[in-house]
Amino acid sequence: QVQLVESGGGLVQPGGSLMLSCAASGSRFSISTMGWYRQVPGELRELVARITSGGSTYYAASVKGRFTISRDNATNSMYLQMNSLKPEDTAVYYCRERGPAYEYDNWGQGTQVTVSS
Repeated sequence: QVQLVESGGGLVQPGGSLMLSCAASGSRFSISTMGWYRQVPGELRELVARITSGGSTYYAASVKGRFTISRDNATNSMYLQMNSLKPEDTAVYYCRERGPAYEYDNWGQGTQVTVSS
């Protein structure tokens, strides 16, 4: 049983920055594949960025060059540094933790990011 808790969301102006955090407890964090997803009401949840246990990263084309995903296994934490934010980045952002072979798959409750003037 795990808990994933996102934090760091809020209201920011276009061009601004935010840092999202995901704190994992009761998990096998160090071997997990971690990811940030986002969802707009009425639309599918989409992958924003992913990082494996070995540190390999993937970014959606829409955020590449602006967002940076990282993890700290010592604190069971994952982060998403978001720079040059755009209104189209507005969404609920979710933390995901899964086993390498999907032997477990867990989601946080989400944190709202709103980019607006």
